[in-house]
Amino acid sequence: METQTDFKNERVDLEKTKNTPFNGKPTGAFVSASWSALFIGMISYCIGLWNAEMMLNEKGYYFTILLFGLFSVISVQKSVRDRQENIPVTDVYFGISWVTTIASILLLVIGLWNADLELSEKGFYGMSFSLALFSAIAVQKNTRDIKWIDKKEK
Repeated sequence: METQTDFKNERVDLEKTKNTPFNGKPTGAFVSASWSALFIGMISYCIGLWNAEMMLNEKGYYFTILLFGLFSVISVQKSVRDRQENIPVTDVYFGISWVTTIASILLLVIGLWNADLELSEKGFYGMSFSLALFSAIAVQKNTRDIKWIDKKEK
């Protein structure tokens, strides 16, 4: 029997834990930090767009990329988690989720590469976009974990 010592110095049977679903509820601090990061990323990106000296169609392009990226990463996270929990996800949907996520990032990179913006502005948009996408994944994961735990406890 393969065992490991956990952080409480108790022996844990690894064979029993391999197929055990996740059962730890995210802390309030992590949930708050995830939501805060999402709002900070989205709001700062949008404030940057609002104050930018670019044409309205350019602002629309960058705003649409933000929405497209957020939806795409949430879709990837949901697909990955569904597969982890043995919930059927078609390969087509899983693939499309990844393709759209990569496409949103590439569209932002290409747009910024060709934009007539200062390098610091390009970095600002890239970082706030990245923060928003990463935190959207964390928020989706936390939401799913909390719902799963609450359902299990009833």
